[in-house]
Amino acid sequence: MSVSTDTPYEDDRTDRSASTARRFGALFGLGFLGILALVVTSAPELADLAESPDVPVSATVLAIATVVQSSILLAVAVLVGLYTAPKVGFRSHVLERVTTGEPIGPELRTEVKPAVGLGLVAGLVIVLAEFVLAPSPPTVGETADATAVTVLSSVPLRFLYGGITEELLLRWGFMSLVAFGLWWAVGRVRGADANLNSARSTPSSTLLWTAVFVSAIAFGIGHLPAAATLYGELTADVVAWIVLGNAIGGIAFGWLFWRYSLEAAMIAHASSHVVFVVLSLVIVMV
Repeated sequence: MSVSTDTPYEDDRTDRSASTARRFGALFGLGFLGILALVVTSAPELADLAESPDVPVSATVLAIATVVQSSILLAVAVLVGLYTAPKVGFRSHVLERVTTGEPIGPELRTEVKPAVGLGLVAGLVIVLAEFVLAPSPPTVGETADATAVTVLSSVPLRFLYGGITEELLLRWGFMSLVAFGLWWAVGRVRGADANLNSARSTPSSTLLWTAVFVSAIAFGIGHLPAAATLYGELTADVVAWIVLGNAIGGIAFGWLFWRYSLEAAMIAHASSHVVFVVLSLVIVMV
């Protein structure tokens, strides 16, 4: 008769590993939808780039490289968030569903109204600020030769990559890391025990606001490569506007992530793009 050599500790460790894999898979799968939208939407640009004599690879290789690079960044952000977000009180309904079986609908329904409302307001504020502060000509995120078709073709990228993937990168991964890092640093300065939960049950509002603003600035900086294509060069006024304009949305989305959930931030981010799409359609069709 064979005797099992498995110990309760090994079984528990296996269960935890499986749970971590499920939680990672759920959030990574959500973000990967945005990566697919990014590749599909940018296919024409990748094809043009592949035809350049300075680029010795095909459009297919460029697409694969985009998927791989974006997937690595997403995986790191998801893993970082899995460790840091719960420790500072940030939550995800999808994660709770996978972890405990808690239904997503009831709580998320209470968050939709404030998330959509704040997202629309953020979008309108960004548009108004762009016409007042942005280097001329104001563009509302579209090139001068845009058509209704090009505007509508950007919808999957805006809603899936912007609304989902960027929130996983900037809020779930980066903002959670900043909040946790600041929380840890403050504890070290105050001489708190290495166990963060022993001396400080939750981070302070000041600390979390700092994390919101830092992640919002990083959100703006992350849009500089696209701004270089749009404006032709990154002058000081272009950099200032891109960082400031996107930080407006970043602050709103970060606050929703803190006060409600990751999904609330995603809904608000997607809602802000509704404003951009509608206004862009009005501009190109009038």
